[in-house]
Amino acid sequence: MELFANLAHGFAVAFSPINLLMCLIGALVGTLVGVLPGIGTIATVAMLLPITFGLPPVGALIMLAGIYYGAQYGGSTTSILVNIPGEATSVVTALDGHQMAKQCRACAALAIAAIGSFFAGCVATVLIAVLGAPLTKLALAFGPAEYFSLMVLGLIFAVVLAKGSVLKAIAMIVFGLLLSMVGSDIETGASRMAFNIPELADGLGFATVAMGVFGFAEIIRNLDHGAEMDRNLVQQKITGLMPTRKDLVDSTPAILRGTVLGSILGILPGGGAVIASFAAYTLEKKLAKDPSRFGRGAIEGVASPESANNAAAQTSFIPLLTLGIPPNAVMALMVGAMTIHGIVPGPQVMQKQPDLVWGMIASMWIGNLMLIIINLPLVGIWVRLLRVPYRLMFPSIVVFCAIGIYSVNNAPVDVVLAGAFGLVGYWLIKHDFEPAPLLLGMVLGPLMEENLRRALLISRGDWSVFLSRPLSAVLLAIAAALLVLAVLPTLRAKRDEVFVESEG
Repeated sequence: MELFANLAHGFAVAFSPINLLMCLIGALVGTLVGVLPGIGTIATVAMLLPITFGLPPVGALIMLAGIYYGAQYGGSTTSILVNIPGEATSVVTALDGHQMAKQCRACAALAIAAIGSFFAGCVATVLIAVLGAPLTKLALAFGPAEYFSLMVLGLIFAVVLAKGSVLKAIAMIVFGLLLSMVGSDIETGASRMAFNIPELADGLGFATVAMGVFGFAEIIRNLDHGAEMDRNLVQQKITGLMPTRKDLVDSTPAILRGTVLGSILGILPGGGAVIASFAAYTLEKKLAKDPSRFGRGAIEGVASPESANNAAAQTSFIPLLTLGIPPNAVMALMVGAMTIHGIVPGPQVMQKQPDLVWGMIASMWIGNLMLIIINLPLVGIWVRLLRVPYRLMFPSIVVFCAIGIYSVNNAPVDVVLAGAFGLVGYWLIKHDFEPAPLLLGMVLGPLMEENLRRALLISRGDWSVFLSRPLSAVLLAIAAALLVLAVLPTLRAKRDEVFVESEG
């Protein structure tokens, strides 16, 4: 009964005119981001962070959430019609979706993608509502030592699941932690790592770093790759969006499997929509009686990954809302948005800010309905947007970013810093450093420091408190085991190289 009362309260919050408008804006912007290649969800959320300063906290977070799960819908449209994945999560959808479009079955592919996304989104929202309260009660048993250990585990997950070198991922986390320390000491107020620069006295702005490393760097990277890619648009008119009975029968099991898999992977730190979509496609291919159909227009190859990425996008809010731990880079930005509004992420949020939590959960149902309406009837408009030349699009985005950053503190130095971090982000990408762990380190840094100091104060400087408390010890043990598992393949490879050289 308590769950239904909470949901009723959430819908009352979500149906307020301002929150409905924010949900619609988020869904529209998310769809646009998903449709247009070269922008990305992380960069967009980073760009829009400054705008949230002037919005009510609930409305701001509803809008940012709408952008995240809305982008999963939009990415499927261009993947199917023009073989250009607007989002990384839609890369797999393009394999079979575009083949279906070539076979004049674009309508069926678009409809199944939308149905799968809507169903998965609704199931994931139910999961958030059901699991939210029990997990919060469990998290309330956490003390400072457990919180510190949990955040260490979150950072280790980011290392394990980051692409490429483990050492580079660790370096990114350490870099993020160092950036979080710039400014003033949280206890004494003494200046540290500010180098007597007045503008750094209050620390580096989260929005400034995020917009530079993701927004500006992403634009530079796209220009470097030669953004004027070949964009052959589907010329046929998109009509009759209802799938056939056979399409529905073939895709239903795939939608169910994708939803379950995506819901699980979305909760895991470092997981998220990209991993979920690839895993769902691989699972369908392994379960198929005729795997050779995949890549040639199999409708299951559209249904399963689209369901998985939408489920994962929404269940990734569970660790954020219950534990205050962001499982991926977009959720790290959401933590940044919460701190901007003076909301401390963690289990207390559900009790102290019920309007925020339950309003956001209810808005996801509303947002999923809006996305069905936005995506299917307006397919033609979204495809026409792909004709906008990049030489007009990218300068407009840069100007928008600069105005947004300046508006936060009315400080020109913030724009310069964002530009500098844009160059840093571009260098990192070029040298195969993944920026997402950096962002996680910067977000979790102040919270880790605060809980570390609090735990040591309570224990009177006794470091064994992190091992003497059972839950904290278990979390640290899991973190250590994961790190060893991540490093072992690298060590083994080096050992093999040495052995081969010695044999030679």
